[in-house]
Amino acid sequence: MAVVVVLHGLARTHRSVSGLTAVIANAGYKTWSATYPSRQQGIQELARSIAARIRAEAPADEYHAVTHSLGGILVRHMRDELPWSRVVMLAPPNRGSRVGLALRENPLYRWAYGPAGRDLTDASSWPDPPTPFGVIAGTRSFSIGNPISWLTRSAEMFPPDAPSDGTVSVEETKHPKMAAHAEIDATHTFIMNDPRARALTLEFLAEGRFHSQR
Repeated sequence: MAVVVVLHGLARTHRSVSGLTAVIANAGYKTWSATYPSRQQGIQELARSIAARIRAEAPADEYHAVTHSLGGILVRHMRDELPWSRVVMLAPPNRGSRVGLALRENPLYRWAYGPAGRDLTDASSWPDPPTPFGVIAGTRSFSIGNPISWLTRSAEMFPPDAPSDGTVSVEETKHPKMAAHAEIDATHTFIMNDPRARALTLEFLAEGRFHSQR
């Protein structure tokens, strides 16, 4: 059986995806999830160290991945490091981060999000994700629990006709090679806790598609 690697996002810990990890484990999958130093290293360095850790701590012939935000970009950079199978990306900035680009030189942003936060601004050299992969995007652009959404709303960082989760726009989540794409009413910070996101994740892990996609 494949091991499902569950990766948290930038400036978070594995606790942020612990509920989703439990749902996947309760569905019968073996899982691996751990906190990594997302604020201290760049994307390539993080990808190398996480891949080595997965090989050492959860050896398997095949891996699935379920990721939040930066976690999806890290799996892209681990594409050739591990034998990936199905991948589910929640709110990934697959085309780079408009917010990160706008704030790249801001001292507070640089302190809060580190080298990986700066790396997220330019997707031009990123490897394609392992295939097949599905993407789940949020469309709730403002939430009290998502401080970045306060800024993006007040600064009008996303055009009125560009739905977003308050941090990443729906268009930024897309990739030309994705097998499926779904949009749900969820904010970036807590999309992994949304019941529909969890149901779609299990669908893709089982079938490689979102059969209830709308």
